[in-house]
Amino acid sequence: MKSPKPTGRRPTVDAADANLMGTVANLWQYMWPPGRPDLKFRVVLAIAALLVSKIATTLVPFAYKGVIDALGASPDNAVILGIAVPLVLVIAYGVGNIIDAGFQQLRDILFAGVGQNAVRKLALQTFEHLHRLSMRFHLQRRTGGLSRVIERGTKGIEAIVRFTMLNTAPTIIEFLIAAVVFVVMFGVSYLGVLVVTIWLYLWYTIAASNWRIGIRRDMNESDTEANGKAIDSLLNFETVKYFANEKMEAERFDVSMAKYERSAIRIWTSLGALNFGQALIFYAGTVVILIMAALGVMNRTLTLGDFVLLNTFLMQIYRPLNFIGMVYREIRQGLTDVEAMFQLLDRPAEIEDKPGAPPLQVTGPVIRFEDVRFHYDADRPILKGVSFEVPAGKTIAVVGPSGAGKSTLSRLLYRFYDVIEGRITIDGQDIRDVTQASLRAAIGMVPQDTVLFNDTIAYNIRYGRPDAAEDDVKKAAELAQIGRFIESLPKGFETPVGERGLKLSGGEKQRVAIARTILKGPPILILDEATSALDTKTEQDIKQALDLVAANRTTLVIAHRLSTVVNADEIIVLSAGVIAERGTHAELLAKSGLYAQMWNRQLEASEIEEKVRAVANDPLVHRGVAAAE
Repeated sequence: MKSPKPTGRRPTVDAADANLMGTVANLWQYMWPPGRPDLKFRVVLAIAALLVSKIATTLVPFAYKGVIDALGASPDNAVILGIAVPLVLVIAYGVGNIIDAGFQQLRDILFAGVGQNAVRKLALQTFEHLHRLSMRFHLQRRTGGLSRVIERGTKGIEAIVRFTMLNTAPTIIEFLIAAVVFVVMFGVSYLGVLVVTIWLYLWYTIAASNWRIGIRRDMNESDTEANGKAIDSLLNFETVKYFANEKMEAERFDVSMAKYERSAIRIWTSLGALNFGQALIFYAGTVVILIMAALGVMNRTLTLGDFVLLNTFLMQIYRPLNFIGMVYREIRQGLTDVEAMFQLLDRPAEIEDKPGAPPLQVTGPVIRFEDVRFHYDADRPILKGVSFEVPAGKTIAVVGPSGAGKSTLSRLLYRFYDVIEGRITIDGQDIRDVTQASLRAAIGMVPQDTVLFNDTIAYNIRYGRPDAAEDDVKKAAELAQIGRFIESLPKGFETPVGERGLKLSGGEKQRVAIARTILKGPPILILDEATSALDTKTEQDIKQALDLVAANRTTLVIAHRLSTVVNADEIIVLSAGVIAERGTHAELLAKSGLYAQMWNRQLEASEIEEKVRAVANDPLVHRGVAAAE
């Protein structure tokens, strides 16, 4: 089943000044979802069930009054009046309560689909928006805190939609009915006391709830901070162990939880004050009304049944009125909870397709960087007028010291960021003028730090082409030189790789990433320091697989180890954001410039590494160590 596409721009809700009716209006698209006649029909049936429930609720107190008056009637009345009528009214009282309860539950059941659809739509909308946001945003965000914001926001939207529909409308209807009964049967004075009581009750509820909003916001911030630190610490489990900093991590987490604890205590304390104040106001008003009714019974202007009727109506009003207090609290709390999510949805995407942008048309492909200038921060330029071409089917390597801007080239080509000046073209098309989806579909990436999904090996390889057949997945694994290893595992391709692929070695993860790219089959390939984190032996094995993938593809190699790019058609040496040198491996060595210096340093490091390995593998050395022991 496909997820529905969000319709229209989501409503903007300000938790500071939103009122009940404004909330209903802003969230109307969730309660009356366009394109879903089935859910609209459920809303209509839920309203009908609500009306039936309120009619039954209104009649129940009159049945109760009839029972009291009949039981208190003179014993001289006829037997049928003295026995049958009370019994009938008692049965009517029970049936009325059953109808009331039954149709209330039916209303909730009918509206459940509407509420859950609202949650699903908003969660989907937020999820899609997060994937539209820029690389800059995701490099700054905390995963744990972000997940908490989404979790609270989806629950908040459900509370808002449900409570406005299921509790506010019934309370208004019930109060209007009670107002009519009070005026018709008891007079304006009774209604006046009731109105003053309810007005004071609502005023106090709103004032106290607004006061609690700040406390709730502090608690949410503390909760988000604590969760973010916990997730961050667990994701970096190995680093924590390397430095034996478990105690420090626990202390950081506890500091955040202490803030949450203080806020939570204030929340419960303020809730107790709110509930007690509400009860004090309402029952003070109830006492006044019942004193008036008791005097009426004593003066024989009211019957005992009238006294019971008044008390029953007051109790029935208190139940939804208490809900109004809870509804307002829940809506205000829900608005506070979704405030961060709505701010997230309001955050504009840094990179967007132009209106009517066509898909990328790949013919070569030929990639050109034309006088490209770029910075992450205005006071720190990264690329300062870089121009070069990657011809169709050729391999161009970019090398240079750390911080020279090498990886920035791949991020710009993928359009994670847009260039500040200049342009990047593929077959003459400015990548800013085509759709991002078609651009990224044409590019395959094997990054330095391969992060896999916490799923099976098959899932991670198939991620390159989700509709690929099983044979295609196996063929891609063979071409990436990891097929035999996978087949040797007890669960084969169904072996879980663990979070971020930590159950696999660096070389194994890299081969899975290569298989994924092979399966995607893109015409353009980016190798972003794909072997820099591997040992020399594994690097050579991976390089063979990469050479196979890069064959006949337009390839941009961003390299740290120069030994991996000696066969490139051209090598570009970046330094401080500009092209310092360019040429083939032999040409650059002949220049005795920056590239030659880098090559000689890495050559010396490799020779030392080989000597260390040779000594470590020398059997004479091992026998000497054993003899010494």
